[in-house]
Amino acid sequence: MRALVLVGFLLTACAPAEPVQDMVGEGSGGDGAGGSGQGSGDDTGAGDDSGGGGAAQLSEALDPDQLLAHLDALDEIGRLHDDTRAAGSEGYSASTDYVIESLEAWGYEVEIQEFGVWDYEELEPALLEIDGVAAGEEGEDFRTFTYSGSGSAEGTLVAVDLHLPPGSEANTSTSGCEASDYADFPEGAVALVQRGTCTFVEKAEKAEAAGAVGMILFNEGQPGRDDLIWGTLDAWDAPGIPVIDATFELGEALAAGSGEVTARLETATLLSEKPTYNVLAETPGGDEGSVLMVGSHLDSVDAGPGINDNGSGTATVLEIARLAATEGWEPGHKVRFAWWGAEEAGLLGSEAYIEALSTADHGRILAYLNYDMVGSPNGAPFIYDGDGSATGGAGPTGSDVIEAVYEDWFEAQGTESLATAFDGRSDYGPFIWTGIPAGGLFTGAEGQKSSSEADLFGGTAGSSYDSCYHQDCDTRDNIDEALFVDMATAATHAADVLASTDLLAPFAQEQRSAPAGLVERWDYRGCGHRLIR
Repeated sequence: MRALVLVGFLLTACAPAEPVQDMVGEGSGGDGAGGSGQGSGDDTGAGDDSGGGGAAQLSEALDPDQLLAHLDALDEIGRLHDDTRAAGSEGYSASTDYVIESLEAWGYEVEIQEFGVWDYEELEPALLEIDGVAAGEEGEDFRTFTYSGSGSAEGTLVAVDLHLPPGSEANTSTSGCEASDYADFPEGAVALVQRGTCTFVEKAEKAEAAGAVGMILFNEGQPGRDDLIWGTLDAWDAPGIPVIDATFELGEALAAGSGEVTARLETATLLSEKPTYNVLAETPGGDEGSVLMVGSHLDSVDAGPGINDNGSGTATVLEIARLAATEGWEPGHKVRFAWWGAEEAGLLGSEAYIEALSTADHGRILAYLNYDMVGSPNGAPFIYDGDGSATGGAGPTGSDVIEAVYEDWFEAQGTESLATAFDGRSDYGPFIWTGIPAGGLFTGAEGQKSSSEADLFGGTAGSSYDSCYHQDCDTRDNIDEALFVDMATAATHAADVLASTDLLAPFAQEQRSAPAGLVERWDYRGCGHRLIR
């Protein structure tokens, strides 16, 4: 049985990770309730497989064949629908059907939550000429920035506060981030801007406000930040000028002609609003006043079928739901499973969900566990840094306890694990921004594996964790099956421990903010799992 919930075409926002520390307060880190991640792990029972309520039993029942079969199904859906499962596409509809039919076969009542999303289409490849001569090759040296304005622009190419050669660390360049960068900018020129400290959206807004007729935004130049960016602008407030994404090599070459050459760029894009969906289901048993949520985003990017990003998370949550329904599991807390739509467009599905909650229902959510990219082919086991001890940005109070459950599981397996930041690029965002404890697992995206990580986990140092990130090669072949099964097993164990014990009970409703406050408090859009800076 399915329930349809309409939440309308929400104009949602996407906040940066940086304010989280201020919002959750001083008690959210290692000195807060529950102690540090490692210290609080002594009370979880995760290391010795106790944990209450049969805590290790659910993960022991995980079936790798079932888990991998979900990836096969999603890969087939992609192949049958133009190699994409992006929100608003037929491939996404088929993906939601697959999840719904699986859940109903296991006896769940399914809730379908409808919300609005922008459907973005690039009608023609971008064009870039310098003094009438083609500059590089489209798709390799430059491309249309996602959510770029559509049209043709021609004017003097003017560099904007570039940092060349680039700094040794990422996000050194402030190019195009400050109004003063445009103090002498000639109206009607084309802005040449470098990736760096502020968001792509801010760069485009300032360029347009300064009178630029177009913008070329090139990568910053450090290792791993020299190819095309594949980032996104703001669908809800798309720029009125064409914006092109360029490699560092092309941007550096263009900078040599600043003020002396004429740039011509053309983009052809179309934005239209259409409905899409979240899929939700919950265990019939468990305390309705205390809900553990487990989720993943279901959509891919336009460019490919998204089997690591995020078929891997989708399959993980499906397998936990299957085990919950078929293994006689009786958790003390109710468990709600979620498959979010339009994460790749800026966390729109999870934001729509949080926005639609009443204050009372928001307060009933015990915690949220997120799984996004957990099978990267050159990956490593990362745990979201709930206590902030490794990255400096803690999650809401109780997130340290969640982190410890994962840490203890990996330790019990004799496996190392690493911390990853709550950087605002996945669906935990709207939960932590409104004070809900969160955690989860991740195996890496476009970042490069370090030598120490390769020593610990194998793979290739200096190469991306996922070289097919946001590309058409993110297919069934783009999965490290052994790593994926390990991550899914850890995820199942964490759900079992946290739903079967009262580890998180002391943090219920602490430091919560009104769920409807996201738009007003966080005027920042276009992030999600896409790159924003």
